[in-house]
Amino acid sequence: MILPLPRRFLLNLRWAAVLIAASAAAAPAAASPPGQEDALPILQLEDVFGLELATDPHISPDGSRVVYVRNSMDILVDRQRSRLWIVGADGSDHRALTSGDSGGDERSPRWSPDGNRIAYVSSGTLPDDRSAQIHVRWMDSGQTARLTQLPRPPANLSWSPDGRFLAFSMLVPEPSAPYVQLPNKPANADWAPAAKVIRKMIYRADGVGYLEDGYSQIFVVPADGGSPRQLTTGPFHHRSRLSWTPDGAHIVFSANRREDALKEPADSEIHQVAVADGEIRTLTSRLGPDESPTVSPDGERIAYLGYDDRYQGYQVTKLHVMNRDGSSPAVVTGSLDRDAALPQWNAESDGLFFQYDDEGDTKVAFVPLDGDVEVRSSGLGGTSLGRPYAGGSFSVAKDGSFAFTSGTTARPADVSVGPEGGQITALNEDLLGHREIGETKEIWLESSFDERPIQAWVVTPPGFDPSRKYPLILEIHGGPFTNYGSRFTAECQLFAAAGYVVLYVNPRGSTSYGEEFGNLIHHAYPSQDFDDLMSAVDAVIAEGYVDENNLFVTGGSGGGVLTSWIVGHTDRFAAAVAAKPVINWYSFVLTADAYGFFYRYWFPGFPWDHPEHYLERSPLHHVGNVTTPTMLLTGEEDYRTPMSESEQFFQALQLRGVDSALVRIPGASHSIAARPSHLIAKVAHILRWFEDHRRE
Repeated sequence: MILPLPRRFLLNLRWAAVLIAASAAAAPAAASPPGQEDALPILQLEDVFGLELATDPHISPDGSRVVYVRNSMDILVDRQRSRLWIVGADGSDHRALTSGDSGGDERSPRWSPDGNRIAYVSSGTLPDDRSAQIHVRWMDSGQTARLTQLPRPPANLSWSPDGRFLAFSMLVPEPSAPYVQLPNKPANADWAPAAKVIRKMIYRADGVGYLEDGYSQIFVVPADGGSPRQLTTGPFHHRSRLSWTPDGAHIVFSANRREDALKEPADSEIHQVAVADGEIRTLTSRLGPDESPTVSPDGERIAYLGYDDRYQGYQVTKLHVMNRDGSSPAVVTGSLDRDAALPQWNAESDGLFFQYDDEGDTKVAFVPLDGDVEVRSSGLGGTSLGRPYAGGSFSVAKDGSFAFTSGTTARPADVSVGPEGGQITALNEDLLGHREIGETKEIWLESSFDERPIQAWVVTPPGFDPSRKYPLILEIHGGPFTNYGSRFTAECQLFAAAGYVVLYVNPRGSTSYGEEFGNLIHHAYPSQDFDDLMSAVDAVIAEGYVDENNLFVTGGSGGGVLTSWIVGHTDRFAAAVAAKPVINWYSFVLTADAYGFFYRYWFPGFPWDHPEHYLERSPLHHVGNVTTPTMLLTGEEDYRTPMSESEQFFQALQLRGVDSALVRIPGASHSIAARPSHLIAKVAHILRWFEDHRRE
């Protein structure tokens, strides 16, 4: 639900350099550890600008080549840049596919059905990606052409089966008339900006800002150039995956076309639109999300994802298959208590590839229509650079081989080929191959509340000596319905490089352990997830290498909620940093961008109907117990957990005389570390706060 970061602000890089220097000076392990003087240098804050990662790999129809998006950090403009690269499925002939001469980014590469062309989106340098256009590259000659001159960025590119057309979705503006008519402004007069009159339910989104009036519609454009033709209309967003029927006559998609769509935000259906005349037919009808449709190669069936909505905080997404006309829907992953994602048919139309998270690991699997789930590869992910979240994607060739983003605790995402090919790129060896990074170890423990098994990971500092005592940082994931895993994390590695043991945990409520485990916090968040986290801290302390007098805690979003909750329920931590937290659930559900969702799925109803429930679960309700020095750190353009949440806790702590600080990151949304310098600033502030509160 996190959306792209606005690009209107640039952080002063000289200020970032001061933070780097200050943090490096404060870090207890800035040089090689004692006895390890000949070891490789450790990771430094400025190394963030040297990291790269692969995303969106697409294997050619014949399985011989993979095109992917190569992402790097541009230190001069302080942002991530993306280019298209191509590599043989055996790892050979790895080279750039696009030059980036436009000064913008390239993304969304898609092979034509015959493998002779690649369509992609290339953006220029205008604000808000307005100059993004569809391009095509001919693979035999290397010639590239721009196909479109669109007024808004395209998304969800999809080739027609015969390669003659491309379908895409795009916002179509519907400007509203002025609410009032003001007097004419005199020539050369300098009046204040006009007032904004907001009358729609969803009017802003995190990472985007205040939304332009309009709706996303489906278009088709000739693959050899021409005018786009709009297929859908109406006050509905049509921005899902687009799947053509084999005869090219229809496009199947997912959308919520209810008249009360904003009040039932999760109730989407599978529809088809006729390419000839735009006639729409709805194929599903249950309450709940039906999404990510894909038509089988033989045209007889449609696979899609969804569940029957019970208004729970967490509900497992199942893979379904129905006949082409919408009849006889059936679940094909019924025995798998995990969320299915990104379904893709095999060439024979008798089974589907998909991905799912299991105990902090993302797997590529295959399920025959009449059989059981078969795991084909694991370790998919590595696309969340800051913290070890799940992510990544894969694509399948006609012969059943597939390309996917693969990551480890030691490296961000590279490109791998399955089921036998293995990793075929090594994007970070030039940097991380010459740095000593912390070792990450998986552990399991029992919760003190009910003895449930809880999974966690421990990152130890470079040159770790188990006979020494180290300060510990408990780093808590957000969501709360998401998961950490055995994946690279720049933030935890930088904490470890500063001399800390870092612990991250998947407490109850985390995904990848089934629906029952995820819903242990349904209408009870925070609750016993606190016990799970404290049990994990105790388990690491029991190993003997942690300084119990110097325990620290931090986390972002849902992790910021739990950090704020923890300091209201225990004083065992020397200091805390709550990043982008929710402090007051009552105010949160009435100020967050997705307020039509949270009150219904995370709570028993409106806050005015259940004030006691909202109050009891709010960290603000327990602020009277806080004695721990606490920093609040939030982006000034965060519309998911608005700045007002952090301000409430900070001001309450100030009134109580608790040592506290409020850090406001200019230009940052809820994706607070999306820009390289923002990630650096976040880590630097956390380290400085913890060093300021180290106990002797």
